[in-house]
Parts: sequence; structure tokens; C-alpha cells
Amino acid sequence: MQNPVIILGAQKLGTTALDIFNSNSVMVYCFLDDKLQQEEVNNVAVMGNTENSDFLKLVGKKCDVFVAVEDSAARKGLVKLLKEEYKAVPVNAIHRFSAVSENAWLGHGNLVGAGAIISNNARVGDNNIIHARALVDTKAEVGDNVEIGAGAIINAEAVVEDGAFIGTGAVVVSGVKIGKNARVGAGSVVVADVPAKATVFGNPAAPVK
Repeated sequence: MQNPVIILGAQKLGTTALDIFNSNSVMVYCFLDDKLQQEEVNNVAVMGNTENSDFLKLVGKKCDVFVAVEDSAARKGLVKLLKEEYKAVPVNAIHRFSAVSENAWLGHGNLVGAGAIISNNARVGDNNIIHARALVDTKAEVGDNVEIGAGAIINAEAVVEDGAFIGTGAVVVSGVKIGKNARVGAGSVVVADVPAKATVFGNPAAPVK
């Protein structure tokens, strides 16, 4: 990656993305954020809101872009805007102290935190947040717009479908499927498939009524 990066969102995810790009000696041109305009965050200026056309028109020409807003629906909306209005897709933000196998497959717009591991033949879609020290093991599949908490483990051949949330330190055992938009509580151990939109918690994980 040669171009400087514009980060959309200057809150927690934005500063994490900044740290990741800094770890790879990639220049961050500016933040765009809907709440912190005309401020500085970690010595990088917030130059406007997340839909500021003066800056977004640079994307794909002079700058790359990464979407790091907190709200998943807003994140999806901005990715759609970038594709439709600016013919651009977000780059990946992969920390230099993570480990991504040469035989793994990654889409676009993923954040991979420090110490995270994506093993051989794992498949990771688009616009996922994989926090520090998380593991996506061999032949595991992660869809789009998934968030995997720090230290969570997605074991070999497990499947995490679009929009799911895996809490900090949770374990999804081999071969288990987490359905679309399901939620797994922090520290849970998931030993059976989780239906779409369900919330589970505990060891072994059980539905939350």
C-alpha cells in the first residue's frame, strides 16, 4: 500500500486503525468523523464528517480509505456509499504483529488487530473487525460485517455468518455454525450451532431468554 489513508471514524475503532497503519509505516492523511470535526486525534486532524465529498473524492486517486465507524449499520452504509458514489472499496488494516497465512483468503475492509492469527485456508469476507489476539483457525469461514472480540477463538472449520458478533474470549468449537446476526457473549464456549439472530452465553453456551 503506497497511498495515504483516510480513516472514516475517529473513535475507538478509528484509533485502532490508525495504530495498525502506523505499525506498517502507512501515512494516515486525516480522519473524517461526524462528532469530532476540526479536532486532532492522536496527532491526526479530523477534517470533516464521514460523507465529506471534498475528501472522499480523493479516494481511489490520491488516497485509500478505511471505514472504522463504531455502528455496524453506519459502517455498511458508508461502504455502500464508497462503492456506489466513488467506485472505491476500503483497504484492509492488518497489524504488522498479526499473522495472516499466505494460504488464507481475505476480502476488503477488514481490521486485523495486533497478535491476531488467521490460519491457513481460512476464509474471511469483507468489512470484518478481528480484534487483538483473536484466532480464525484452519478452514474456518467468516462472512461479512462480523466482529470477533479480543482473544476469541474460531476453531477449525467453524462458520461465522454475516453480521454475527463473537464476544471477547469466546470459543467457537470446530465445525459449529454461528448464524447471521447472532451474538455470542464474552467468554462463552459454543458447542452447537447458533440460529440466526439468536444470543447465547455461558459454558456451554445456551440461549439467552
